[in-house]
Order: sequence, then structure tokens, then C-alpha cells
Amino acid sequence: MAKPLIAVVGRPNVGKSTLFNKLIGRRLSIVEDTPGVTRDRIYAEGEWLGKTFRLVDTGGIEPKTDDLLLKKMRSQAELAIQTADVIVLVTDLTAGVTANDSDVAAMLRKSGKPVVLCVNKCDRIGAPPPELYEFYNLGLGDPIAVSSVHGHGTGELLDACFAQIDWAAAEEDEEEVIKVAVIGKPNVGKSSLVNYIAGEERVIVSNIAGTTRDCTDTPVENRYGRFLFIDTAGIRRKSKVEESIERYSVLRSYMAVDRCDVAVVLIDAAEGFTEQDSKIAGYAHEQGKGCIIAVNKWDAVENKTGSTMDEMKKRLEEGFSFMSYVPFLFISAKTGQRVDKLYGLITQVAEKNAMRISTGRLNDLLAYATARVQPPSDKGKRLKIYYMTQASTRPPTFVCFCNKAELFHFSYLRYLENQIREQFQMTGTPIRMVVRERGDGKK
Repeated sequence: MAKPLIAVVGRPNVGKSTLFNKLIGRRLSIVEDTPGVTRDRIYAEGEWLGKTFRLVDTGGIEPKTDDLLLKKMRSQAELAIQTADVIVLVTDLTAGVTANDSDVAAMLRKSGKPVVLCVNKCDRIGAPPPELYEFYNLGLGDPIAVSSVHGHGTGELLDACFAQIDWAAAEEDEEEVIKVAVIGKPNVGKSSLVNYIAGEERVIVSNIAGTTRDCTDTPVENRYGRFLFIDTAGIRRKSKVEESIERYSVLRSYMAVDRCDVAVVLIDAAEGFTEQDSKIAGYAHEQGKGCIIAVNKWDAVENKTGSTMDEMKKRLEEGFSFMSYVPFLFISAKTGQRVDKLYGLITQVAEKNAMRISTGRLNDLLAYATARVQPPSDKGKRLKIYYMTQASTRPPTFVCFCNKAELFHFSYLRYLENQIREQFQMTGTPIRMVVRERGDGKK
């Protein structure tokens, strides 16, 4: 069994995301004093008394609404309730028991899942406030007074949740998971792709740009292995970003790239390559992540001449010339066209990004490369490369020890990089080359 899952639910603006961040010990979910900031399910791991658990933050539940986005947010919360082992209903002390609180409580009672009632915003230390007893009317047992801002009562809340969990059946699965960040501009189909892969409406999909705000994690297991797909908010040009919420969303997207193993850069087939696409992919390249360019909405592109894909690939290779190692895949998140090929490509790129090559094999390659193309010389002094070794992985980093670093022209360094890439088939991963003079530090 996987780690036990605790779902944090409630009506909008009661402090669910603040409580979520406090329980996991870091600011992962976006917090803003505006209803409806959180929309999708956001998962994270937490630890209490030496035991690890998973926590899911959800959007505010509006039981009676005709708004399409609010309906989808409610559906996301309902999915979290169905999969959770324990549910924490968050209410607001300052607002008292509202009609929406009663409706959500009734919905949770019908689910048959264990429910822990949390009364948030009890910020004063001391005896419980008299207003706390009003929440017994929800029929969910003893309310627990909590301050998500200061952390008061969070220990009692977790104790109550843990009392409802069968810990004997919970065991940690240690098999390696490949973390995949799906990144790109707004409205290129990132959420649609994650939903197709997950086989459910894991994240809200809408034609409205900026629907996704937080980064959502979706675990997937199939014959290719175990993956964690991270859906991210669309990254627009800095000049276009005005709202503080969107600034947080873009920051979370970059953080998702920082923690992933492979970045899938999604671009719109109808729009083609843009400068913003190169900036987004460039960030993943700079961070040393394995990269794949996935051209989405290919089903919408007419293939009249039979060579449309080749023509598009040539244009993309020109645009992404600074990432000549990156593979291209033409897919459709709507129909599922070639999405199955994505798993094998992700696995291959992740393996190459973490690949380690022995010093002996590297120096055999170095001997061949220097015999084929002689190292450069300047004013009668010739570059001598004594040996090469791999310093680290993710990305693969190689150190060349030589007699004089000034003689090591960047074009010859690029030549050696290409030899390594060709010999060991380093698809989809950047390579770092470092030059050092023997006996000296890095130059």
C-alpha cells in the first residue's frame, strides 16, 4: 500500500492552502486572500512523529453553483475525497457555521470516509473560544481548534488523523520514480496531456489561458516504469505578467523544472516555434535537465503534402539550434496520437541524463578523437590533453585535464562534446565540459 493520503477540503477562503503549507513544512500551495486561488489537487509529502504521509490540497467547494470553473473545482475536490484515507474539513471560526459548511459536511458524511473537523483561525492562545462549540452542529464529532498561520493545534489535528489510519497496512514503496515536468506557454495543452496520461480529469482543462495555477503531481505506473508527471502553469513573457497570483504560478513552474528529471516542453503545432518557447526550453537546458520537445495539437495540422512533419521539424531544429541534442515528438493530447511513445522517450532521456561513463572508456575516446583531429596550437605551443574523467551526472559533466587552458579553444571543446554524444548516444541531455590545467584549479 502507498503512503496514507489525507485530503484537506472545505468551502473557499477558509485557509486550506495555508494549513496545507504549514502541515508539510514548506510553501508549496499558492496562498492569497482571494477565493478560488487553488483550483487543482496539489499533492505533497509530510512527516509527523516519524511517520510519512501524503497530503492533498483542494479548491474550495461550492455545493450550489452554475459557474463552469467552480463546478470543475468541486469535481477535483470530490476526486480527492474518493481517494483519501482521512478527510480534514476546514472551517472558519470568524465566519461561524455557514450554509455551505453544512452542505459540505453532509457530502462528507455520505462518503463514508473518516472525517476530522478543523476550525481554523483560532489565533488566540489559551482556552478554546466559546464560538468553537457552534461547530458541533455539523455532526462530525469534536472540532479541533487550529491556527494555520501560527501552527497552533496542528499537532492535535495530525494526531486525530493518524488515529483513523491503519498504519500496519501502510508501507513505503521505494522503487525509483522518474519526475517529468510538463512545461510551456499558456494554452498549449499541458493539462490535457496530463489528463490523457492519467486516464482521468486530473487537472482542470479550459480554453481560458491561466486556468492552471499550482503545479500538480500525477503518479503514473505502466510497463515502461513509474513516473510522476508535474503539470505546471503556462509561462508568459515577463512583460505580460501582471497579477501577483500569476507571478507565483510562474515561479512554481520554474521550481517544478528544478525538481524534475526530464522536462517535456510542449509547443502548439498550429503556432509553431516562438521566442518564448526557446526561453522556456532554455531554462531547462541551463538547469541541466533532460529535455523533450513535444509538438501538441498535431491532429489539427493538415498534412496535405505528406512532408508537413519534416518541414516543421526543420523549422524547430533551427529555432532550438542551441539544443541540438533534443528529440522531437509530434503528438495530440486530445486524440492520444503518439502519446504512448512519450514514455519510452522519457525513460531513455532520463537514463542518458544520469549516465556514468568509466574513465577508461572516456580516454579511449579521447585518444581516438585527438588522433582524428589534432588539438589546436598557438605561437608554437600545442594543447596537450592528458586525460578526461566524468565528475558528475544530471547533467553528465566531464573534466579535461590539459597543459594550458588558454589553448583549449571552445570549438575543440565542442568537437569533444560531439564525439562523446555520438559515441555514447547521449540523446536529450545537455553535457557540461570543464577544462582544468593539471595541478591547478578550474579555469
